[in-house]
Amino acid sequence: MERGSGFGSPVMVALAVLVFSMVVMVPEVSATRWTVGSNMGWTTNFNYTVWAQGKHFYNGDWLFFVYDRNQMDILEVNKTDYESCNSDHPLHNWTRGAGRDVVPLNVTRNYYFISGKGFCYGGMKLAVHVENPPPPPTASPLNEKSGSPSSIFRSQYVLPTVFAIGALWDAFVWFW
Repeated sequence: MERGSGFGSPVMVALAVLVFSMVVMVPEVSATRWTVGSNMGWTTNFNYTVWAQGKHFYNGDWLFFVYDRNQMDILEVNKTDYESCNSDHPLHNWTRGAGRDVVPLNVTRNYYFISGKGFCYGGMKLAVHVENPPPPPTASPLNEKSGSPSSIFRSQYVLPTVFAIGALWDAFVWFW
């Protein structure tokens, strides 16, 4: 096989490293797994309205319910049944029996959860508003303060640039 042709060629290696570097520079978007009730879990005598205040629930996030699987459940209901603690006609029963269940928040809307068997009256009810995530921040122009050498080295572009330069150098050495 002739040197410089095929997938193992320096040009292809350099191209692969360049593509990888560009992917690394794309800002990461990650979902949040919210443990309902934090360290208290899904239990009675806890104010889930207060727990949810100030939190932003985004499309793609998850609610993680930790509860006593022998007594409680997780029912998704409509707003009317949420307000009256009516568990007779749930929209969805998220209880899987393990006492550690995850609910995906994959639609932008209001979600209403209660625990049946009378526990809703003890405070086991949660309402969350799910919204689309905010757009990623835009890059600000460099000024004298943000353009200092230390801020440039902390930027997200340094490591991919170093990889790209190394790949190009390697391709140059192999090609010549």
